[in-house]
Amino acid sequence: MEPSKTIQMLWARMHARDWEGVGELLADDVVVEWPVSGERICGRENYVRINAEYPEGWSIKVLRVLAFGDEVVSEVEVPHDALGIHRVASFWTVRNGMVVSGREYWTELGADPSPAWRAPYVERL
Repeated sequence: MEPSKTIQMLWARMHARDWEGVGELLADDVVVEWPVSGERICGRENYVRINAEYPEGWSIKVLRVLAFGDEVVSEVEVPHDALGIHRVASFWTVRNGMVVSGREYWTELGADPSPAWRAPYVERL
């Protein structure tokens, strides 16, 4: 399977809360890092559980998936009823249809406010 397809399936299964299906796409010893919160998730079961136990009220909208051989970059938006809108840029390594590693940068929209001095040079999104 194409590495980009694996990541598209990962996000689709996560959105559907198909935790068994998510696990089928992960290597047993997958390692996923979350540098913003300073966490490393080791192993399929830990990655599945941490996502399955996240408080309900969210959905996933895939904005883009770009593949460069076994390396895949994805950008998704994750709106949550109570916690706001999050964006995540993820950098994945996929081998033989299985995610073997990832690095995800999660942020909440508005969490990094634009300083006033930049106003003359930017447009607001």
